[in-house]
Amino acid sequence: MSAVTLTPRALYEEVAELLRQRIFSRELEPGSWIDELKLAQEYGISRTPLREALKVLAVEGLVTMKVRRGAYVTEVSERDVTDIYHLLGVLESDAAAAAALSASAEQMARLQTLHAELEAAIGDRERFFAINEEFHRQLLLAADNRWRTQLVDDLRKVMKLNRHHSLLRQGRLAESLAEHRALMSALARRDAPGAAASMREHFSNGLAAASPSPRRARRPAPRPSAAGRP
Repeated sequence: MSAVTLTPRALYEEVAELLRQRIFSRELEPGSWIDELKLAQEYGISRTPLREALKVLAVEGLVTMKVRRGAYVTEVSERDVTDIYHLLGVLESDAAAAAALSASAEQMARLQTLHAELEAAIGDRERFFAINEEFHRQLLLAADNRWRTQLVDDLRKVMKLNRHHSLLRQGRLAESLAEHRALMSALARRDAPGAAASMREHFSNGLAAASPSPRRARRPAPRPSAAGRP
């Protein structure tokens, strides 16, 4: 493997970013042990900045530190996926409502441009992923709450560990795009409740698609027959 050249910024921050990208690309698989000695040698650094970098990733939830066993790439459970999607749905539906009310004309135009790019990228899964991520980021910026944005950023990092990405399911790209259309329509009308509802539905459907076991809609209980009524 070729040597990696590190820039002058804080060493541990750059090492954290290098490891973050290796985790997202699955070069470091969820559940795998992180060989600190090997990585320190590969990067030509001591283990001190490497350990500081691992602490940063542990705070983000990407790495799990185990006593006397070292660092491991975090594995997310089905319960983790459910909990994170729930929180993202709450935070981003709130952001959608705020953006509907307060986004500037320039911000709305940026969202419209990204949505048009999403429409054009329906046949290119990787490009669709990238544009979708940027759309959600711009919506959060338009909603203008840095604490909410920080929370969503951290949750989305952990979601990248999920082996069952919601957009990988057959037909999910088209469904997601239809949900984006409904959201854009509500945003264009400056309809805060409608934007929030569209975003909640978007995450509810995303959770169903991201789950390793299919989630079936609950069927209504059968009505009792006339003879069986009290």
